[in-house]
Amino acid sequence: MLPRVDPSAELLGLARAQGGVVSAEQADLLGLGRHSKQRLLRTGQWQRVEGPVYAVHVLPLDFTARAWTGVLLGGPGPRLGGESAGFLHGLTTEEPRSVDVLVPLRSRLQDRPLWTFTRETPGARDARSPGDPPRLALEDTVLDLCEGADARAVVDWVTRAVQTRRTSAVRLRRALDERSRHSRRRLLTELLDDVGEGADSPLELRYLRDVERPHGLPRGVRQHRSRHRYRRDVVYPEYGVVVELDGRLGHEGVGRFRDMERDNLSALDGETTFRYGHADVSGEACGVARQVAGVLTVRGWTGVLRPCPRCLR
Repeated sequence: MLPRVDPSAELLGLARAQGGVVSAEQADLLGLGRHSKQRLLRTGQWQRVEGPVYAVHVLPLDFTARAWTGVLLGGPGPRLGGESAGFLHGLTTEEPRSVDVLVPLRSRLQDRPLWTFTRETPGARDARSPGDPPRLALEDTVLDLCEGADARAVVDWVTRAVQTRRTSAVRLRRALDERSRHSRRRLLTELLDDVGEGADSPLELRYLRDVERPHGLPRGVRQHRSRHRYRRDVVYPEYGVVVELDGRLGHEGVGRFRDMERDNLSALDGETTFRYGHADVSGEACGVARQVAGVLTVRGWTGVLRPCPRCLR
């Protein structure tokens, strides 16, 4: 009879670092042979996840375990991409249904029900694979997600990435310049220029593109910090005018009173604050422009409000 061999502390530690899963090859290298693995599966202590990948427990698998399974199935040099990398980078809170795994160009792996394998050309993306499990760099993740996406989705992915404070418009633009082709290059180039000015949410971008710029308003200062340490979305310092843009629905409770406090402090400093939401900026951009222009004029702006094509309809 073969002596009973249990998983070593080293093997269990590796499993913990990999979301609770190990490959058959890893188990072999750490002293757990075929018969021992079969016993653990037969007695219900382990479970087979997919192919030669096992979970060292019988609990339901979370996304981290499924992601590591995809990496282990991918052979040498795999990393997560697409929405899977986006989820792990914190660009979205919704777990992808399928795990996106990038594998070397010569790989012959076939897709499986919960895993999609995509061969990537060497040098097409940054070679760095940060994190555990390994994934595309944040900038390449954003650019891949924007490939072929509609304009609204492109704006959303870019602004989400910048809001994490782990990348910037400059770094995203540098990554874009490294690519010889991208289906949304023109939009991304324009968008990153605007984000570089400090507009780091979809609503702030819409205010810049639909209200301020087409109506000839002076250029506001984005993400401006008041002397009270509050950050304001758009400020026209020369005229003492503040524009706050809030895309949240049902903005009540603590947030409402925090906004009130900010507005009151701005008033004590002699500033006028306007607050607009999505419905205002999206549906009444021209009316918003007229309001802002009106108070700017009262406070000394000598420019002229310029009608945009929407105003003339």
